[in-house]
Amino acid sequence: MSHDDDLKGETWLSDAQLAKCTRADLDPSPLPIPTQLVSNGEWMPMPQTQEQQRVEARTNELADRAAQKLGMSRRKFMATTGGMAATFLAMNDVFGRFFNVSRESLFESEAFAADGLPADTFIFDDQLHMIRQSNTTTNRALRALAQGYPGAAEFASNPFNPPLNSGLSHPVLDELALHGDFDASGGLWRNWNPALKGDPMGPDIFHFLSFIKSLYLDSHMTVGMLSNISGFLPVFVTGVPEPKNVNDARSIEVLTADQTVGVRDFVNKLAGSQRLYAHGLLYPGTANLFEIQRQIDHNKPDSWKGYCVSLAAKQLTDPAGAPMKQWRLDDEHVVYPTFDLIRKYQTILRNERPAFGNICVHKGFAPTLDDSPQNGNPEDLPKAARDWPSFNFIIYHSCIAPVLFYNPEPLSNLLSARPALREGVPDIRWTTRFAQLSRNLNNVYAEIGSTFASTVITFPTVCAHILGQLLQNMGSHRVAFGSDSLWYGSPQWQYEAFWRFQIPEALQHRWGYPEITEADRRNILGLNSARLYHVSSTNLTKFGPIPADFESRIPASLKTLLEFPGFASDNLSKMKQRYLAEGPAPDHSRLGWIRTRV
Repeated sequence: MSHDDDLKGETWLSDAQLAKCTRADLDPSPLPIPTQLVSNGEWMPMPQTQEQQRVEARTNELADRAAQKLGMSRRKFMATTGGMAATFLAMNDVFGRFFNVSRESLFESEAFAADGLPADTFIFDDQLHMIRQSNTTTNRALRALAQGYPGAAEFASNPFNPPLNSGLSHPVLDELALHGDFDASGGLWRNWNPALKGDPMGPDIFHFLSFIKSLYLDSHMTVGMLSNISGFLPVFVTGVPEPKNVNDARSIEVLTADQTVGVRDFVNKLAGSQRLYAHGLLYPGTANLFEIQRQIDHNKPDSWKGYCVSLAAKQLTDPAGAPMKQWRLDDEHVVYPTFDLIRKYQTILRNERPAFGNICVHKGFAPTLDDSPQNGNPEDLPKAARDWPSFNFIIYHSCIAPVLFYNPEPLSNLLSARPALREGVPDIRWTTRFAQLSRNLNNVYAEIGSTFASTVITFPTVCAHILGQLLQNMGSHRVAFGSDSLWYGSPQWQYEAFWRFQIPEALQHRWGYPEITEADRRNILGLNSARLYHVSSTNLTKFGPIPADFESRIPASLKTLLEFPGFASDNLSKMKQRYLAEGPAPDHSRLGWIRTRV
């Protein structure tokens, strides 16, 4: 396969790419925090370099010494808070001090807790994902990216960052490499969530049971928002025919609007309190108004989620056989009729669904084919925000362009001694524009799902610039936290990393970024979304637990809706038909891939 062919598969891995890989062995002692870059499957992963290996090696060294002193096995130690402390300490040793953690935390859980996530922290994770049971393949690449290399690599080297001897101006751009260690490949791909190394990458990693267990039993999350994905991308990217209408799109959605609210209603009934919210799927255009109305009547969504980059918009004037199109927020002909309908019911349902006017929009993390708002830049936001003042526009991923995976030059800018500036700060493609454009747009919010996860472990300086600019322009009251899990496994490592992360003083002084305070952390992790969704109380005692035997309580009707194998469904998808024809995928011993063929 040529390099160009590899790039064509930058969103979904092809069979040809997978044929180059072999599943890795089970890691007998997984780390509690990832030490390699993780992808949600929308981009190609990068291999681990010697620098990234240093973090992992240093973690193991600290863990071995501490375990010996404590008289326990290394595996047992890694399951304690000391194991997580070892990972944070190792990253500080390699990168410089970004995480608040003391050496005493290796040995004393009390010392670890003193710097860590307080037990009373209210967490509203506003971006969660799962997939219907009949889908057994979607987004394994994202989980593979999270695991890093070796163990998940589709390439022996990073195809987007050319090697040192290429003669190009920006050869190796990973932050660790800039600290002085380079490998022959000239690229990095570190593990984000080491706990994933011990998980089998079977067909159920993003399914319903994993969703409940990973979020409600294995993490500190209080309340979450179950999201979904509308439409699809062009056929040249995915290999799947482009949807011509909503019905076409529904058959390839990883989770339908009906399935989303079915999960929401089950979880809330199980807990006896609202532990989960649900997005409606935003399909703009006059030809799609019937679908918005159907969701309003049938599903009662809590808010809305749309993808400008997705083929999801259709007009009554469009030819019936033409594919749906990408869209922009300020399009008065395509999008505003949809907003009109939502605004009407925002008034009608103001008591029943007070967050009905929350418009969540995926911007960024898309193939950077052009600089248009349809692809991710924020130029369509000011007009839309001013034209619809009763809406809250929550911009998912904070418009981050996929600089870590597709174009090394913008990333190099952030790490260089003399970066190119935009209004006095280093320019982060699309995100800096977004933060500055939104400075005085009080109904625009920045969401950091995947943006935080993909930088905090691999490029902490980049993470500091992103958070610094969002806080500098929008304040901590307009930034919301999402983990984008289950793509990256249980989100607990992200909550811990965010609570401990700090913008280094040198960056604060040089660029005017604020310090991240405890109040900021609490706002971002949960209180901001609590206000946006009108959560009546953030007292953790007000939320009922999810019982450990939840699986035995799943009704047959929900299994039918989610397309459990063996349960008939009214909306069997093309993916389920493939599943039944081919049989279930085999269970594998390790989450991720290693490159074994050229």
